[in-house]
Amino acid sequence: MNYYNEIKQQLINNEVYKKVKDISKNRSDLTAYYNVGKLLSEAGKNYGEGIIKKYSQKLTIELGKKYNERTLRRFRQFYNFIDNTKWSPVATKLSWSHFCELLPLKDLNKINYYIYISEEQNLSKRQLRERIKSKEYERLDDKTKAMLIKKEEPKTEDFIKNPILIKNKFNTTDISEKMLKELILENIDNFLSELGARFAYVGNEYKIKIGNSYNYIDLLLYNIRYKCYVVIELKATPLKKEHIGQIQTYMN
Repeated sequence: MNYYNEIKQQLINNEVYKKVKDISKNRSDLTAYYNVGKLLSEAGKNYGEGIIKKYSQKLTIELGKKYNERTLRRFRQFYNFIDNTKWSPVATKLSWSHFCELLPLKDLNKINYYIYISEEQNLSKRQLRERIKSKEYERLDDKTKAMLIKKEEPKTEDFIKNPILIKNKFNTTDISEKMLKELILENIDNFLSELGARFAYVGNEYKIKIGNSYNYIDLLLYNIRYKCYVVIELKATPLKKEHIGQIQTYMN
């Protein structure tokens, strides 16, 4: 087999197809890059590792700079990922740009987690990059990681991170409850993403009547999946029994 000619034709066909049917661009990209990665893997076994550099030099001259050596190695890495996981490249909602963020991670379990949340929460490439940068996977409970490896369906609470990261604009780590609430409200979208998926913000200092008196909930959220309210009482001290009692009073 002339691997180079086959690789070149796959890339040319993909470029033509994208111009004709832009709506299927993502599927075309992933299929073409998978096929090219497979050919590169086979060529490497037959002709040695240096064949990628040789092909990239020829493709750069004939098809443009975007098919450089780094890109070809990424195609081969994509093929190896698909081949190892038996995962379908045409079944995903993710784009090639997403995979360019994911493949450098190398850990298959970590990649699968970020694929899961990217599809579940419809993350953009930028949002995915931020999640990876925050080491979101590393902050999951070991039980949740095990469930994902076994392809079991986790519950919403399994995706709550530990620790939850909140951007601190204050020049101190001695944070009061008032300061903590301010930081959360200024970055409410980020806070909700730290809790997992399908949480919606309802309000803060939410007024409720208990008996003949009124109380105020620090933060009230709503979970769309379970169709229930989530009460959050903010404390800047270690957890105490009376704190739990306070939450239970609100929920009753």
